[in-house]
Amino acid sequence: MKRLRSGPSMVAGFTLIELMLVIGVIAVLSAIAIPSYLEQVRKSRRGAVKADMVEYAQRAERQHSSSNTYAGYALPYTVSPREGGTAYYILKVDTTPSTFKITATPQGAQTKDSCGELSIDQANRKTSTGTLSNCW
Repeated sequence: MKRLRSGPSMVAGFTLIELMLVIGVIAVLSAIAIPSYLEQVRKSRRGAVKADMVEYAQRAERQHSSSNTYAGYALPYTVSPREGGTAYYILKVDTTPSTFKITATPQGAQTKDSCGELSIDQANRKTSTGTLSNCW
């Protein structure tokens, strides 16, 4: 910090170099923190859609128990997570009388998630199309 005047009414200020150093430190911290934060947000959305898919698979099993078929099963919601008005995953179900497969396709900002498309079927096989090995 540099003193601009001497005497009883001294005014202190910052030099341009000091301000540039502070801006540089903030930029470096932001470059490290923001991508990490965004990855954690994607991970939490993935967790929400996985919970929804497991719940919907249980509903399909309940229908199969009562009617002895998966045919006609429909998802209660086709987007997930359901808060905030933004669809990060589109859900769909493919059924036959003896099988079902629920698929979640990432949308918008969630397309950068390394797990890709998630799916679960009647045998509780959980798969993903992405490069990350521990998506489920």
